[in-house]
Amino acid sequence: RTFHGHPRLLSSDVYSQYESIRQGKQEIPKYFNFAGDVLDKWSDIEKAGKRPSNPAFWWINGEGEEVKWSFEELGFLSRKVANVLTKECGLQKGDRLILILPRIPEWWLVKVACIRAGIVIIPGTSQLSAKDILYRLQASKATCIITTDNLAPAVDSVASQCQHLKTKLMVSKGSREGWLNFTEL
Repeated sequence: RTFHGHPRLLSSDVYSQYESIRQGKQEIPKYFNFAGDVLDKWSDIEKAGKRPSNPAFWWINGEGEEVKWSFEELGFLSRKVANVLTKECGLQKGDRLILILPRIPEWWLVKVACIRAGIVIIPGTSQLSAKDILYRLQASKATCIITTDNLAPAVDSVASQCQHLKTKLMVSKGSREGWLNFTEL
């Protein structure tokens, strides 16, 4: 199909792969993991020189600060974060993690890392109160929470009432007692 004379805009490699699966020409995988089955495949294609290195992730904040990662870089960084979550934080496949961050690059890294490691992600807005955080921690039985130094005091005020919470990770330049520093790890 074409879109205003541009044939590539509505057809892609992903669409053609879907068509081959639909027609029974390609086997549907028993288990699918976006990080390994999509992100790592694009990374391999870039490494092999079959496609130029394009940004997989491009973030710009209000002050013009920019972060741009290729598929290879995003894959590498997400594997590092997955290792932090599984080794340093002791999380395993199926464990629950509450993620309360603004949309900063670390938000996407944690999301992809959780997908890679099979960790269940429970997102939350940074406007949550201590009462909201308490409810989510208790209802989900999350064993880990990742947030910023702004919400760390609210988490600390309710953490004693959350028997399943084992690890608190803070995305910050500073440190706080009882918290692991995401950037340092």
